[in-house]
Amino acid sequence: MIEIDAASGPQPLGMSPAKFLREYWQKKPLLIRNAFPGFVSPVQPEDLAGLACEDGVLARLIEHDKADDSWRVRHGPFAETDFTTLPDHDWTLLVQDMDKWDADIRGLLAHFAFLPRWRIDDVMVSFAAAGGSVGAHIDQYDVFLLQAQGRRHWQIDASANPPLGFRPDVELKLLREFHPTHDWVLEPGDMLYLPPGVPHHGIAVDHCLTFSVGMRAPSAAELLGDFVDTLAADAPEDLRYTDPGLAPASDANEIDGAAMARVVEALNLLRMNDADALGDWFGAFITTYRCAVEPAADDAGRARIEVEWDLAHGAVILRHPWSRMAWRRAHGKRGGRLYAGGRVLALPVRDARRLAAAEAVDAALYDSLGQAGRDAVFALLDAGHYRLQLAEDAQ
Repeated sequence: MIEIDAASGPQPLGMSPAKFLREYWQKKPLLIRNAFPGFVSPVQPEDLAGLACEDGVLARLIEHDKADDSWRVRHGPFAETDFTTLPDHDWTLLVQDMDKWDADIRGLLAHFAFLPRWRIDDVMVSFAAAGGSVGAHIDQYDVFLLQAQGRRHWQIDASANPPLGFRPDVELKLLREFHPTHDWVLEPGDMLYLPPGVPHHGIAVDHCLTFSVGMRAPSAAELLGDFVDTLAADAPEDLRYTDPGLAPASDANEIDGAAMARVVEALNLLRMNDADALGDWFGAFITTYRCAVEPAADDAGRARIEVEWDLAHGAVILRHPWSRMAWRRAHGKRGGRLYAGGRVLALPVRDARRLAAAEAVDAALYDSLGQAGRDAVFALLDAGHYRLQLAEDAQ
């Protein structure tokens, strides 16, 4: 089964999370009708266009000339005139990280709590004029495509070994061949789940908005590069290539087998054998935003005693929308670790778990934390991962 109607079942999957993960996750696509019945988009196309004109926003404008099948890609920030000169068809605006810019879109992520939060990368929102598309392509990560406004015609190739060669003549990674096995028209509230590597092509039937909930799936090369950088940065200076048992060279210019064995031995000295050190590396890595965007602290911070007074009088410490957090249980009796934007904080498990889950720290939560948890709140506040909202500002 590749299509299900969730109208009379549990939303948004139409089945239990356990069944979805067992039968579909990273295995096969699934179209879920009425995943979000009666869905009304919290943003409008003009909101998206306005945001795409701002500095620091990752936005792309993709235009397709059907006459010669050519594609044009432009990157933001855009000027308002860039949109007023566009035709009423065959173009798409894509804006990344909309969950960081809009609280209502961020709220949608609560429906995906059956997945590890640190696996979710962002919510990309695309507006497509009628006929607009980004071409037939594949993604290397899981994605949920929620139709938010208008209609989009989706085609996918769910065959066992689809052709995956790319066209050499366009900037986009478009498939040279695409042979769809399924096609549907999605209405608002419908959602299409695609595992990595499934060829797909979406074309706007009319002006439409689509929300893409994408997963973070670092490549092995990305993991290895960061891991090696961490090992090298922490390596003692005296760990070096050595050859105390060196025999006279039969050929002074040869790199022989014994030399290569000593190279492997030198590299093995850098192995991270401590499971907690390995966990801390990964926690720091996966909570660092992919484009190295980091929350920034306010220039004029308040003293801790003042902030604690503010909390007691209705203030709330809000997590910065760009802050990624996760936690891990350390080995043995070492408590827990809280990870935030690459930072590692040693905390009791209870405090690490609660802070990782909290979008806001109010007086009740703060008072329930141990000393290490409270210290962590202020360390993260000073680093910009939290922002103080005074009671009068929340009105």
